[in-house]
Amino acid sequence: MDVTFPAMRGKMGNREYYVAMIKLVHVVRLFEYEDWSELPPEQRAQRVLQKSRIPEITRYILENEEGYLFSSLTASYDCEPVFASFEEQENCGLLTVPLEAHLVINDGQHRRAAIQEALKENPKLGDETISVVLFPFEDIERMQQMFSDLNRTARKTSKSLDILYNHRDLMSQLTLATIDRVTVFRNMVDKDKVSLPMRSPKLFTLGSLFEACTALLGNVSEPDFHEKCALTMQFWDAVARHIPEWAKAASGEIRPSELRQEFIHTHAVVLYALGSMGRTLVSVHPDDFEDRLATLASINWRRTNKEWSGVAMSGQDVVNRRQSKLDTASFLKIKMGLALTPVEERSLRGATDVDSIMNELKSFVS
Repeated sequence: MDVTFPAMRGKMGNREYYVAMIKLVHVVRLFEYEDWSELPPEQRAQRVLQKSRIPEITRYILENEEGYLFSSLTASYDCEPVFASFEEQENCGLLTVPLEAHLVINDGQHRRAAIQEALKENPKLGDETISVVLFPFEDIERMQQMFSDLNRTARKTSKSLDILYNHRDLMSQLTLATIDRVTVFRNMVDKDKVSLPMRSPKLFTLGSLFEACTALLGNVSEPDFHEKCALTMQFWDAVARHIPEWAKAASGEIRPSELRQEFIHTHAVVLYALGSMGRTLVSVHPDDFEDRLATLASINWRRTNKEWSGVAMSGQDVVNRRQSKLDTASFLKIKMGLALTPVEERSLRGATDVDSIMNELKSFVS
């Protein structure tokens, strides 16, 4: 038996290839899963399938059935396809391949696996199509080269751009709304770069503020979007009132580059920590958390403050590792008089001298 689908014929380098429109149900049937894990790396045509990635891609399809988007799959065929061109256009027509043809995916195996799982949930998706670029099979060396060529120049967009352009994600939209409505964030957030150049006129990156809002809220859904949006703006407005350097930079009294070099509170590790600490503060003191944030004004935010050593800094460098974010959040919780969990306390003790911090806090309170 044969399978026929609309296609275009082209030439790239010295090779003729086809771009075919193939129904999703046929993608699953024609392009079988190759278990490359059984072979040593030098005998594989591409990377081993990471099964942990499949549920995320499957959810993306099922949760966005009217607007999901995939780039083309790339595959090799080991048969003799028949291309019947249309009279008016010799490079457009119908491509026919045997149903038993061996088709190997060079790029897109995770999309193919996710499509298979999505069809189990919604078989109607099988009538939709995806473009597949088909090259003739030569040998394993050529397939490896194709995989290398297809992926070597691929470059993921910055995290900030992912957030800016993702109109489906509610946390992204909440973060953008916060930037527009909180005075110190307006015009001071770089929405493109993942890190700020030394002379940047901005104070924060969109990616770091997104992580901070996520740490503050945990998650956001349609029913509570407006409520959490209001809480986020209320929280960051209150934080900004007690970190006066932010307002000075926004008003032009101090250059953002100078502020970042002298203080630590604009860096991603501290923004995340402020959000994480805020989540606990709002939970424990929902009625007066804004007043309690006044304690932030008593913290020495200068990078020369030795308290940051081992917590948010290593030597003279600000550290943005996951554990540094958690330890900095714990550090701020202590400063705010909030209790730590045993895990948080053990981790912070391993990073710095928590007893001296506690003693300082007790003297401050007394």
